[in-house]
This record gives sequence, structure tokens and C-alpha cells, in this order.
Amino acid sequence: MRRPKLRRPRLPRLPSLPRTRTGQRRAVQAVMAACVLALLPATWMYVTTGDRLRTTADAPRTEVAVVFGAGLWDGEPSPYLAHRLDAAAKLYRAGRVEVVLVTGDNSREDYDEPDAMRTYLTERGVPDRRIVSDYAGFDTWDSCVRAKKIFGVGEAVLISQGFHIRRAVALCEEAGVESYGVGVADRHDATWYYGGAREVVAAGKAALDALFEPDPRFLGPKEPGVREALAAAR
Repeated sequence: MRRPKLRRPRLPRLPSLPRTRTGQRRAVQAVMAACVLALLPATWMYVTTGDRLRTTADAPRTEVAVVFGAGLWDGEPSPYLAHRLDAAAKLYRAGRVEVVLVTGDNSREDYDEPDAMRTYLTERGVPDRRIVSDYAGFDTWDSCVRAKKIFGVGEAVLISQGFHIRRAVALCEEAGVESYGVGVADRHDATWYYGGAREVVAAGKAALDALFEPDPRFLGPKEPGVREALAAAR
């Protein structure tokens, strides 16, 4: 018996490049236009936050510092999150902030960013009564909106890594919080480069959040934590 001949699978044909000079020019223009559109959100963030970035040494004195969650390792703050919390503790010890609002993910029982952040701060000299927890800071926009609408924060120093801080400041400004950003420096490892690349995509979502101002995943009732912590501080 003859063996049946095996037919090679047909590969999908790739689109051919335009052959005419006009077609090639239009293709190049289309690619350039797509690149410009992709970079517009990042440009918006740089323009709107240009004068809002500070260091722990020259951060303005404000009542509240906001620290954004950045993941846990075996229930402890990841190195990136620990560096953010170190900066917040430094600002508190220097008398530049009175209350620290820690905002992060607690969407399931076995994952609690805000409580891990609170423990880390208290171990570094920030009194427990000066720390307020936001358990529904599922992303940057949610954290900013909740800081304003739920906790009544009107002005704050925001603390995050350098590749994220501009987005945080831009979104909190859009949410109604007068913001200054402290970008924490980290060594440029694989995580840092990933975070920087991710910001190109995240900038697009940030622009949409600023434009349409969606409600957070969970809003809930107003909480007096920040007001009570400030009253205790005085």
C-alpha cells in the first residue's frame, strides 16, 4: 500500500508592503501616526506633572502622605513596596507629614497589603494611630478617588517608584487631590525595566480614567480615619 502523501500546512500569507512610492509613504505616515497616538498619554502625564515632583529632602509639609501598594512576598512588603514605606517613614520622622494613608489590595483573605504596610511602618517608628488603611486601593485611579471621596484628602505627598509616580500624581490631581510626588529610586533590575515598559500601556488607561472618571471598583461610605488621625496628632 502506498502511504498517503503528507501535505504541508499552508502558512498564512503576510501582508505585502506597498509597491508604489505613494503607498510606501502612506504606510510610513500611518506607522508614525500610530506611534504619536501611543505616546500622547505619556506626554500628557509629563506635561501635567512637570513641577510636582520632589524628593524626601524637599517634599512640602503636608498633612497626609499616600503610599501605593506594590505587592507582597510571603506576606511581607516586596522590596519595591518596602522602599516606598521607608520614604514615608523618613518623611514622618522629619516632621513633613502627620498621617500616612496606605492604600492597597485586600480583595481576598490571604492577601492584605494595607495591614502588611501598617506593620512595616510601625516597626520603623510611625505610630499606629498615625496610619490609616485603605483596603480597596485596587489600582492607582481607585486609590486616588477613594483618598478624595472616602477619606477626605485634599492635599497629599504621593510616594511610589520613579516610573509610576507621574501617573499617580496626574490621576490624583484629576481626582481632586492637590498632589506632590516623591519618586523612590531603585536599582535598574528586570523588575524596574518591566515597570517602565508597563507604564507605556498604563498611561493609556490613565488617560481614559482621567477622561471618563469611572467609579472605583468599590467606593463605599465615607471613613473618618484621616480626620481622626489628624485630630489626634494635634
